[in-house]
Amino acid sequence: MTNEKSAQPTLHIVYISIEGNTRAFVQKMQKYAQEMHAQNARNRLVTLDEVSEASAPLEIQGPFAVFVPTYLGGGNGINNGNNEILTTELYDTLTDFDNYKNCYGVVGSGNRNFNAQFGLTAKQYAAHFGFPLLDLFELRGTPKDVQKVYAHLNTRQTEFEQALKTD
Repeated sequence: MTNEKSAQPTLHIVYISIEGNTRAFVQKMQKYAQEMHAQNARNRLVTLDEVSEASAPLEIQGPFAVFVPTYLGGGNGINNGNNEILTTELYDTLTDFDNYKNCYGVVGSGNRNFNAQFGLTAKQYAAHFGFPLLDLFELRGTPKDVQKVYAHLNTRQTEFEQALKTD
């Protein structure tokens, strides 16, 4: 995706938000990107696609990152099972049209009180689909988290785009 005001491609984020924390974070990142873009047109803007039960199938053309919260529906997800049911729509979106092939990584959220389970859904997505775990943030994230993740996505998407050019 390219913004008409600049030739710089946008950062495309596909996400699911159950409680609203992930949505709040990506919207803060979108606002931060607008502020950065206003300072320098070379800074990428952020486009968002939220996936939910009501979503139509989505074919994603071009690089994107996926954001996923952590929800366990049974077991501890580490040594006695995990029934991950709440992000099924996002999983389906990644498998539909082989969208996962355009995904350069996953960012996860969760609650650090859950210790080893913090960010577990994102870790499982990374392992299953073979793309990297880019970052983790807690709940709705802090302004520093927004800045860090935005910078990380810029770097990773640039690397992904360059790799596509050499293939």
